[in-house]
Amino acid sequence: MTEQRKVLVTQRFFDPESLAYLKANGCEVCIASLADGQGDGDLSEDRLAELLAEADGWIVGHAWINAALLARLPRLQVIARRGVGYERVDVDAVQAAGKVATIAVGGNDASVADHAIAMMLALGRLGEAKARMVRGDWAISLGRDLYGKTVGVVGIGRIGRGVVKRLAGFDAQVLAYSPQPDWSYGRESGVRYVDLNTLLAESDYVTLHAPLQDDTRLLIDDVALSRMKPTAFLINTARGGLVDDRALLQALRDGVIAGAGLDVFLSETDPLYRATTDALLALPNVVATPHSGASTHEGLQRTNLIAAQCVVAVLNGDTPPAPCVIADGRGHFSTEE
Repeated sequence: MTEQRKVLVTQRFFDPESLAYLKANGCEVCIASLADGQGDGDLSEDRLAELLAEADGWIVGHAWINAALLARLPRLQVIARRGVGYERVDVDAVQAAGKVATIAVGGNDASVADHAIAMMLALGRLGEAKARMVRGDWAISLGRDLYGKTVGVVGIGRIGRGVVKRLAGFDAQVLAYSPQPDWSYGRESGVRYVDLNTLLAESDYVTLHAPLQDDTRLLIDDVALSRMKPTAFLINTARGGLVDDRALLQALRDGVIAGAGLDVFLSETDPLYRATTDALLALPNVVATPHSGASTHEGLQRTNLIAAQCVVAVLNGDTPPAPCVIADGRGHFSTEE
């Protein structure tokens, strides 16, 4: 009988179907016990090394993965992110260690696109209405339609295109910014590619769907915010590092823009911004969620299963779907004596 492979899951909400898939493919699964409010990104290197000591596969959320940790895990073969961002994964270190790292491409695109639209509607129509009603203030306040508005989409990958599809139902005019425009997609979808400054100046809603990398870090700063309409809204369901939160806080206080919908914050990776996050949350023109745009029952089931399939593929000596692979170091080591 083939020896069972051991897989550690350090994420909550790992559904029974994905668990059954791993077990049916000869995997013994351990789901790490995390304290309330704790994520795997909060675990120390020592604790991760302890949990993963006998693991062949790891389904991970937001833990930092670097050369020092990998050096302590000679048995580990595959690291599967239940998500698509991988700025916390040192892909060069994974490659050098002879391991495989994957992401769950396509699993949560629809969930995040839905969330971005929900934030647009909430900013324009809901705001703090319920809080006012609880206080006994039932006075009618005027909202703003999404219908017929101009929406600027920064980053036009899978999620950005999902947002574009949903905006068609609102008869919105869509502007897009991308360093590498796909002109054929623009013609087919009716999206107009423009430079970032034009997008900021003309949009009623600006929604961010770009990856976090050197050329996008703090892309939306005080200068960028000053280019937006005073009636415009900013939505960020991508990565906190795309926006200078201190500049955003000042812009919202000064009426430079009308409001913001935020699912991600700089304080997630930099504790020095915690006070800024708290101040943003206190503003009546901010709609906020705790980095949960991808976290629906359906979205997590999809990403869980993709991560599980990637783990099984690697443990079977196969290759996961190419879009999911961010590092594959299995051919890194020389076979020479």
